[in-house]
Amino acid sequence: MKKMILKVSTAALLLTQIVLVGGVAAEAGNTTLPRVATTASTAAKTTVPVMTDNLSKYGLKKAMNLPVTLSSEGLSYTLHKIMIYDFNSPEVKKLQKLYGFQNGSDVIIVPKYFIWTKVTIKNNTSKMLKGSGADIHRLIPLTFQTGEITDPAWPMNLAQKINSKDALWTYRIKPGEQITSYLAYYYDKEIDYFVIRMLYGKNFVEKYVVPE
Repeated sequence: MKKMILKVSTAALLLTQIVLVGGVAAEAGNTTLPRVATTASTAAKTTVPVMTDNLSKYGLKKAMNLPVTLSSEGLSYTLHKIMIYDFNSPEVKKLQKLYGFQNGSDVIIVPKYFIWTKVTIKNNTSKMLKGSGADIHRLIPLTFQTGEITDPAWPMNLAQKINSKDALWTYRIKPGEQITSYLAYYYDKEIDYFVIRMLYGKNFVEKYVVPE
């Protein structure tokens, strides 16, 4: 009789343990999925957007977001990014050291700002496009105040390199090809608005990123 009672008690104890273990396992399973979902949700919320400009630093409100593309007779120019730096800032010092930008130009002797842009130029014409950063500046000027101009900054260390992807100056773009690189400009006036113009062929194209 005692043996039977012992067996029954042991069986009951084992059954209780199984129920408890099952309950813990089930509870753990239920709490694991929400934790994974919460982690994924948190990761999505903390994704930092890519910074394409710092125009708001100068009180400018964009009418359109970058990238912005202008096209005329087979020439296409896309502005992906524009950063305007105070000329004496650490960012400019670093760019000068890397690429050999000077402290000014013949046109803008004492710059107030250094403008750093990332662009793509596509050649969908039937001829070779070639020249320098100065030619791009004439074809596609950037304007920040009526009657005032920027001046292209010459990257001395890369000036002779054709189609540099780090700091563009000398370029050769065959029909059907494109290049993505960086162009820099000096500027010494106030920043009131921002318009990109394209003066190529018979067309006149302009886009106000920041209206007047």
